Amino acid sequence: MMTKAQVEEPVPHAILRNDYATQWMGINVIEVRDGHAVITMELRPEMLNGFGIGHGGMIFALADTAFALSCNPVEGSEQNITVASGADINFLRPAIPGRTLTATGKRVSQQGRSGVYDITVTQESPEGTTEVVAEFRGRSRTVPKPQ
Repeated sequence: MMTKAQVEEPVPHAILRNDYATQWMGINVIEVRDGHAVITMELRPEMLNGFGIGHGGMIFALADTAFALSCNPVEGSEQNITVASGADINFLRPAIPGRTLTATGKRVSQQGRSGVYDITVTQESPEGTTEVVAEFRGRSRTVPKPQ
């Protein structure tokens, strides 16, 4: 359970105030601005599948968080929210336990209430090279905020 002090701490993006899934995953926001986000997450044992590698759902959730941060205004909006209308992911290599995954999101296109965003999930190898773990493409739709 979160304490009152934790709830009132400033957050780097308005949608993170009540995002308990992101908190549980231990996601850190490195950079966020209009149409762009960079976040990280350490791949913990409870995030692994039966093969001992990163569970696809955890990798998807990390990418989906970068997507949400990329397509919503940092300060939030009283009238609208931007949500996923669909997403696809391609897993390109195993995510290794204990490594830090980085998800980098960017806006590809915005036309009216619809947008397209690409998120690349990477990890650093022991040799110090960057390996692409997954490529995620999200389609967004801006809708009225539920009351």
